[in-house]
Amino acid sequence: MADDPNKQLHSMFSSIDVTASAGGDAKTPAENQDGSLVVALLRRMLAQQDKTNDLLQELIQQGRLQQQARQSELERWKQANPELSKSCRDAVDVLSDVQNEFLQSLTNEVDENEYSLRDSDYMLQEFVDRYGPRLAHLNGVLQVLSQLAEKDSS
Repeated sequence: MADDPNKQLHSMFSSIDVTASAGGDAKTPAENQDGSLVVALLRRMLAQQDKTNDLLQELIQQGRLQQQARQSELERWKQANPELSKSCRDAVDVLSDVQNEFLQSLTNEVDENEYSLRDSDYMLQEFVDRYGPRLAHLNGVLQVLSQLAEKDSS
């Protein structure tokens, strides 16, 4: 029955002699055993790393397949609904302008109230409550419409 690798590793490190020796480079049987233990451990580590790499490759492949399936489905939807896809593109253009104006308003508010926002938790919370949800929802709507919009023909 083989020894437990952890016991072997523990015994290897607990019996290392770090004193200077006058005897040359001749290795004792214990040193040869310890060396082979290190080699065996390194081989095990390499095998585990190879398994990990294989699993990562499988995950990447699955992600690619899912992305390709989503893209294919989206392209079929666009082909089946060309007018709606064009309407989504038009809506994205308008809402992008609205978003730019909204962002300008938001940044102006920050510039005008810099000190209040820094000094008052209440003012900061009011600012976040006022602009945060609208910005988050607008970004979400624009993201969905952008995905559904037809590609530019240019």
